Amino acid sequence: MARAASLIADDDSAALSDPQRRLGELLAELHEYLDSHQVERVEEAYRFSAAAHEGQRRRSGEPYIVHPVAVARILAEMRLDEEAIVAALLHDVIEDTPTAKEGLVDRFGEQVAELVDGVSKLTAIDGKSKAEAQAQSFRKMIMAMTQDIRVILIKLADRLHNMRTIWIMPPQKRRQIARETLEIYAPIAQRLGINAMRIELEDLGFAALYPLRYRALKEKLARQRGRRGVILDTVCDQVRSRLSQMGIEAKVEGREKHLWSIYCKMLHKQLNFRDVFDVYGFRVVVDSVDECYRVLGILHNLYKPRPGRIKDYIAIPKANGYQSLHTTLVGPHRIRLEAQIRTGEMDAVAESGIAAHWLYKDAEEGSNKAQIRAREWVQHLLEMQRSAGNSEEFIESVKIDLVPDEIYVFTPKGDIIELPHNATPVDLAYAIHSDVGNSCVAAKVDHRLTPLRTPLKTGQMIEIVTAPVARPNPVWLDFVVTAKARTAIRHALKRLEGEEAVDLGRRMVERALAALSLDLEQLDAEHVEHAVEKAGADSLEQLFKEVGLGRRVPWLVAQLLSGLEQGAAEFNESIAEQGHGGNLTLRGNEGAVVSFGRCCRPIPGDPIVGFVSSGRGVVIHHRDCKNVGGQRKRYENWIDVDWEAESENDFPAQISLDVVNERGALAQLAYAIAERGSSIENVTIEERDGMIATVRFLILVRDRRHLASIMRHLRAMSVVQRISRKIN
Repeated sequence: MARAASLIADDDSAALSDPQRRLGELLAELHEYLDSHQVERVEEAYRFSAAAHEGQRRRSGEPYIVHPVAVARILAEMRLDEEAIVAALLHDVIEDTPTAKEGLVDRFGEQVAELVDGVSKLTAIDGKSKAEAQAQSFRKMIMAMTQDIRVILIKLADRLHNMRTIWIMPPQKRRQIARETLEIYAPIAQRLGINAMRIELEDLGFAALYPLRYRALKEKLARQRGRRGVILDTVCDQVRSRLSQMGIEAKVEGREKHLWSIYCKMLHKQLNFRDVFDVYGFRVVVDSVDECYRVLGILHNLYKPRPGRIKDYIAIPKANGYQSLHTTLVGPHRIRLEAQIRTGEMDAVAESGIAAHWLYKDAEEGSNKAQIRAREWVQHLLEMQRSAGNSEEFIESVKIDLVPDEIYVFTPKGDIIELPHNATPVDLAYAIHSDVGNSCVAAKVDHRLTPLRTPLKTGQMIEIVTAPVARPNPVWLDFVVTAKARTAIRHALKRLEGEEAVDLGRRMVERALAALSLDLEQLDAEHVEHAVEKAGADSLEQLFKEVGLGRRVPWLVAQLLSGLEQGAAEFNESIAEQGHGGNLTLRGNEGAVVSFGRCCRPIPGDPIVGFVSSGRGVVIHHRDCKNVGGQRKRYENWIDVDWEAESENDFPAQISLDVVNERGALAQLAYAIAERGSSIENVTIEERDGMIATVRFLILVRDRRHLASIMRHLRAMSVVQRISRKIN
């Protein structure tokens, strides 16, 4: 402590440089909770970092070492341990100086070196765009965070100090950093429950990204603060007095909604500033959970509560471990005030989140809950990165996962599951388990079947209906909101696409070989292996997959596997003479590797033809489709296809009707279509004149016979003047 005192002594302060003064303040802070030998290790880290950054300066002109010291000071205020403080002082030495990670291991130990490496960006990513390089660096940091949560705390402190000094940056760079802070780092701070840091990051980001809006809102809040501040002080005094009468010891303090929160509420709810009623509120901190609920009743007796505005986050904590009772009250002069009621432990977690583990040694219950929630989220991030295709996809998934609003739904067993706002039954299915999501076919909400895209609401009881043969639907990606569901669906579709491509490619190559009276199973295994190697594929299955995805021509692959020496033209000619080896039979459930032209929408029973398209597999068209003509000239891409005798799948078909424009006509048509076992995917109406309208339905049918039955039924209706099927 004497060392720190000497560094900040009044007599010497004028002579001290700014880094030394800041170091003295840091050491004084550390001496309040660390042992002397730990503080000495921090001083050693300072000297090492200062030497490594010697000669480097920030844009402001300050010595660079000022930044690591400021980051360490932020963490010291959170009462983080000695290793985190040392890592904060060293957090830029790997990235910005010649210092190697191994040197840090030798000097400060493995854990400190890992923390510093986790915060460091990837410096050399050849051939990558700036966005992808940033995404990969972020992914690296997140993965380091899964090993040690202190990595993200150091990074958040680093970002906070950069935001405090952001005004020295050029405007474009300033806006880029501010946007990244608001989209990623502030939500991470919120997810980890570090509320004080989150609020400062949001307001600094708001000021940098929208300076004029920030200034205008700040001025309006300042003008309003006087009158409402007096009212808030009166409310706090009344609450203290009433609680004292009831024998409850409590800390009551007023609070003001921060600017970014006010701005977001105005933006999302299309409100003027005067219409935001919960700008002011107060917090009541008591000793026990039982007193929290007693205080809630006392406040509702003192002031009128607003119906539907009571939230119990004690019984059902938020994702970051936050616990509190919230209620909105109508105070004096009909001003609406939000009250938060919590225990001291809950208050510690609410302000410091996972950092409460270090900051409040006696807050074991609260900090444990925050730590558990943080570990669960980190584990969830680890699962997401395993399923993500690339770094940019991963960072987008993390952004989606940082949505702050939650809903709480029940399973049939009574378990409570937390989901983000606008989550659907599919999100719930994947929240339970990936296998449940992949096999989901329907959902019951409060015992009633509900479409899978329906947004869920708090308090609903959801039952997921599964089937063993079900598979994820690509359409789900249009409405799921959780990152886990999105990444799991993409991962499953990629896996299914691979399996389906291998199966389709094998069938296409076998047909090409059959045209020459050859059988794949009878080919010489050694020659096949050599042919696969010659083709540059890792295996025969990969070769089939590339054929199924349309990246290789099946006839040329068959030629390669068969060992025939004739050229491609002669080989194609021999196939033309002998036939294609039989038609490729379609079941209609081949998945992504077989697609159907939207121009003609073929259905079972239609005469069809297939064309191999690179990256899309086989595209099926009606033989009468106008888009078929140009493809017929490319013989090598043409493939004979036919329908399987029976198909249980539904296919879209478009029909056009000229309908008498009278009341209830559309409802009659819809009922008639449903009556014949079909469903409507889309409908468009075009009014031709005052009496007749053209109605186009996109309906799902099993085959041509099913479609013909529907069209006969519709043609017999009095409101229908004409009906036809649209192929092009």
